[in-house]
Amino acid sequence: MAEVAQVTDETFEQVVLNAERPVIVDFWATWCGPCAMVAPELERIAKKYAGVIDVVKMDVDANPAVSQALQIMNLPTVAFFRPGQQPMAVIGARSAEQFEASFGLSQYATTKS
Repeated sequence: MAEVAQVTDETFEQVVLNAERPVIVDFWATWCGPCAMVAPELERIAKKYAGVIDVVKMDVDANPAVSQALQIMNLPTVAFFRPGQQPMAVIGARSAEQFEASFGLSQYATTKS
């Protein structure tokens, strides 16, 4: 399943921090133009890495606790959470390929195209 699910302040710990596989989190807001540009790129990643990496979105206006705790100051911020490791983040709109390169996703590539 390559769906990009929504996470909330209440579900973030379970869905992201306690995940058994890597999770990409798109921190966004409805008023953020570049955030709209990022959404289809992350959908491409979700489809390409389905079953290997989860991709979720978090509306920072509706869910301020997590974004404040993580000190998300700029949007869009896309963060890569790997079990047992510090998260990595990039700020600003990028292509799917740029996100893949920034987070080293090639190591998670499957035989699917």
